[in-house]
Amino acid sequence: MLKKIQHLFVAAALAGTATLAAASSWPDAPVRMIVPYPPGGATDFSARVYAEQLGKILGKPIVVENKAGAAGEIGSQFVAAAPPDGYTVLLGALGSMAINSLLPSKKQQYKFPDAFEGVSMATSTPLAVVVRADLPVKNIQELIALAKERNGQLSYGSAGYGSSQHMTGEKFQLATGIKLLHVPYKGSGPALTDLIGGQVDMVFDTMPTLMGHVENNKLRFLAVTTKDRAKSLPDVPTLQEEGVKDFDVSTRYVLLAPKGTPEAIRAQLSDAMQQAAKEPSVQKAMAGQGAEAVPSAPDETYQALSAEVDIWSDVVKNADLK
Repeated sequence: MLKKIQHLFVAAALAGTATLAAASSWPDAPVRMIVPYPPGGATDFSARVYAEQLGKILGKPIVVENKAGAAGEIGSQFVAAAPPDGYTVLLGALGSMAINSLLPSKKQQYKFPDAFEGVSMATSTPLAVVVRADLPVKNIQELIALAKERNGQLSYGSAGYGSSQHMTGEKFQLATGIKLLHVPYKGSGPALTDLIGGQVDMVFDTMPTLMGHVENNKLRFLAVTTKDRAKSLPDVPTLQEEGVKDFDVSTRYVLLAPKGTPEAIRAQLSDAMQQAAKEPSVQKAMAGQGAEAVPSAPDETYQALSAEVDIWSDVVKNADLK
């Protein structure tokens, strides 16, 4: 029995030594950065801006790979099940992952956030409330009045059921006491196309999606969802300024690794994220899309995962979700 215990201790020590050795030589091969959404969206944009700089800092390519489907669940599950060796990481939308873990209709094959280790926050961006220009409203209070008058007939498009765009709309309804008609799409692009075409009345969407349409005379920007005005839209008020109390919602993108990824690897990658965020080219690219680079330490990142679940749990509980 004693010899068996000694063998177990030796095996554990050797495994620990192997892990430390692997961590000390990381990276010695390209790193896959999985984006659980299609190319061209806000998450994909953040991943590609960071990946270019991270490759230079770490000395190995960071290969962005899109694994879209099921509102981000396919790519997230892929990373959750990957070897915890630092060579497969996830850059995802924090709000969507938290919401997916709460919705009763979502059957996850992994547990969020327990299936992941925190590496770093990446990007933060406000959402904006945007209506079609021929809708007879000029501000949020007029929008609320019209929504009450039409009693559930005003429609808003989203990037899909359970997306942060959808749930921001639900939170807005709870905060204002109105009813809106949710029209889910397969992404922000189709929703925005239909808004411009007049098929839906409004959207709650992220700034990287909307920035190319600020001057579009078929759209009207009414407010942003954060407590402070967006630097990219300084003339657009916040929802709080427009009388919607305690409304502070942003979409945040986060870099995660599979559970069990060594701390040394996560710390090295987090440090590289913080270096990348200081690069003028990164800051310029983010600002041009109405976003902000917000890197963080691994422990702060993991704390943010649980906090995001708390933010959306009341909305999921109280919203009339179908």
